[in-house]
Amino acid sequence: MYGGYNMAARPWDDGTMIGASPVTTVSSMTQDKARDSGKLSVEDRLDIMELFAKYAWALDTGDADGVLACFAEDGYLEHLPQGRFYGEDIRKLLDQLWYDRPGWYIGRQHLANHFLITRQGEDARVKAFFSIVQHHPGDRSNSVFGIGHWDNVCTKQDGTWLFKAVNVGKWMGEDVPWVGEDRACGPAGGA
Repeated sequence: MYGGYNMAARPWDDGTMIGASPVTTVSSMTQDKARDSGKLSVEDRLDIMELFAKYAWALDTGDADGVLACFAEDGYLEHLPQGRFYGEDIRKLLDQLWYDRPGWYIGRQHLANHFLITRQGEDARVKAFFSIVQHHPGDRSNSVFGIGHWDNVCTKQDGTWLFKAVNVGKWMGEDVPWVGEDRACGPAGGA
């Protein structure tokens, strides 16, 4: 019983713990069905979301090796206006972002949400919104630094999802994606 509710009474659940054979069997069936439908499995989707989390943690805590570990060998990061960076050049970009203006980057959190994950052959295209909140240690205040979206490609290598392409879309001015009518945009300079 849980909160007065008989957990074992559910027809799809015999009351065993997660990881026991009934759950594993359902998981295997779900993965087979996902593969047959062209969708990624739930496990793959969660692994991709965790890749975003590993990337954000590394990026926001100054861990260049952790950021680079999120990329496939031929993977790139496109961050405008700086450009497109591969391999060790990503480390140089991070060095610029983190250290060229002391106090400017520290305290940021890239928050990813609203993932759209679609299969592209053996890879996955992942679109997600992000918001960047920032703590300012000097005056102990917090702010929203920026918002935008990622339009990335992930690839699975040796059983691990990695970034093949990270495309950062910062929302600045008219760079906000919009497929509706232009009349929603309002006059220049504000709504």
